[in-house]
Amino acid sequence: MAIDETALQVLLDKEAIRELVLLYSRAIDRQDIELLRDLYAPEATDTHGDSFDGSAEDYCAFIARAFPHMPYSGHHVCNHLIAVEGERASGEVYALAWHLIPGRDGDSEEDFMAVRYIDNYRRCADGKWRFAKRVVTYDFKLRRAFSGGATLGQGTVDPSYALCPPSLFARGKRA
Repeated sequence: MAIDETALQVLLDKEAIRELVLLYSRAIDRQDIELLRDLYAPEATDTHGDSFDGSAEDYCAFIARAFPHMPYSGHHVCNHLIAVEGERASGEVYALAWHLIPGRDGDSEEDFMAVRYIDNYRRCADGKWRFAKRVVTYDFKLRRAFSGGATLGQGTVDPSYALCPPSLFARGKRA
């Protein structure tokens, strides 16, 4: 049985793009701004509903300013449909996003959203897939008072850094 090299390359590309999306969740949830910056192509843009619309560079700065105010952030990827066309690809990612944020009265609030990321991806000169354009739609939003604790976003004390030694789990830019 002959291997269809084109079909095999599409599968490899789709897996690399799925990893890119998972690394985005990790970068946000672990507050790893260096990793987040590495996931965007030069000249990339990001539109997060009514909260941000601009360059990926400015988006990373926007998120970095938000980190101190989010003791918890959890992005959970659900469905991910990808179409690869050579060096470019498009995708739709369904995700659930939880954030613990300051409330209007000084208490903590749970910010929960069902979102879809509408993505354009590009293979860059180094061979890595990156976001070229990311548009987030908020299909459902819920905000309510929260009492409890949070452990994600602990920076380098997060147990995944010690228990998962491969470079994929390391802080900072991808190897």
